[in-house]
Amino acid sequence: MKDMYDVVIIGSGPAGLSASIYAKRAGLRAVTLEANPMSGGQVLNTYEVDNYPGLPGIGGFELGMKFREHGDKLGCEFQTASVLSVNRIPAAEMKAASYEEEESGFIIHTDQGELRSKTILAAMGASHAKLGVPGEEELAGMGVSYCATCDGAFFRGKTVAVVGGGDVAVEDAVFLARSCEKVYLIHRRNELRAAAVLQREVLALPNVEILWDTVVEEIEGEEQVESIGIKNVKTQKKASLPVAGVFVAVGIIPASGILNELVKCDQRGYVLAGEDCASSVPGVFAAGDIRKKQLRQIVTAVADGANAVTSILEYLSSEQG
Repeated sequence: MKDMYDVVIIGSGPAGLSASIYAKRAGLRAVTLEANPMSGGQVLNTYEVDNYPGLPGIGGFELGMKFREHGDKLGCEFQTASVLSVNRIPAAEMKAASYEEEESGFIIHTDQGELRSKTILAAMGASHAKLGVPGEEELAGMGVSYCATCDGAFFRGKTVAVVGGGDVAVEDAVFLARSCEKVYLIHRRNELRAAAVLQREVLALPNVEILWDTVVEEIEGEEQVESIGIKNVKTQKKASLPVAGVFVAVGIIPASGILNELVKCDQRGYVLAGEDCASSVPGVFAAGDIRKKQLRQIVTAVADGANAVTSILEYLSSEQG
C-alpha cells in the first residue's frame, strides 16, 4: 500500500504537535489531522500560560503557534480534516498488500477522504463542560477559567468563585484558598460529591465559603470578570456576587467518541492507556487529555506525545521483526 502511513496523528493540540515533531525526527511517515485550520487545541483559548517551563507568562495563542512553527520548520505534514470513524483494514486488503499481520493496519475515514496507517495516535484532547450561561464565552480567558492550577496564580489576593461539587471543584477550592483572599465554592446541591477527605479539608478552611443549593445564572463584566449572578434553587433568591475570577469545574468531556467501539475506555470516556500511551488495541495509542491520567496540563500532554512516538517506534519494529 503505497499510501500507508506509519502513523496518523489525530489532533493538533500540544500532544499531537509534540508527537508530530518526534515522529518527523524519527523518520516516520506521519500526518497530523486537525479538525480546525489552526493548530494548538485548548491552549489557544488560554490568555496566559504561567507554568510551562522556560516560558513564564507566554500567551496561550503564542505558545500554540510556536509548537506549530516547530513542526513546520521540520517539514511535518498536516491536513485539515475531521475524523468520522476509525476501523481496521479488512484482512483481505492487508493480504493483497502482502502484509502478514491481519490486524496491523487501520482506515481513518475523514470528511476529506480516507487514509490508511499502520498505527494511530489519538490526541483529540478533551473539552471542559460549560455552564452555558451568559458571559461565559465572552469572558473566557478574562476571568473565566477551567483550570485552577493553570490560572490560579493570576488571582493571588483576590476573591474568586469555584463552581462544582466533585473532587476537582473541591481540590480547586483548596488550591485557590492558599493564595486567594476569599473563595466561594458554589454547588447546586446541599451536599458535595467529593471524597470525604477533601470535604473535611475544604470545610476547615476559613477563607472558603460554600454556597449550597446555588447556581450561576450569569457571569458579568466588561473586559474582565467583575461579578456573577447567582440564584438559590430552593428559595429562588437571586444576588450579584463580586468576584475577580470564576473557575468552572463541572466536568470534562474527552473527545474519544470515534474510538469508543475500538479501544477500552473508562466510564467517563477516557482511553485506558498507561505512560507508554498504548491502548488496549495493538497499534492504537493515546496521548494528552484524552488519556486516563492524573494530571492534564500542557507539559504532560507534550510529554505524552514524545512517549507515544517512542512506543510507536517499538511497535513498528516488533511488527517488522
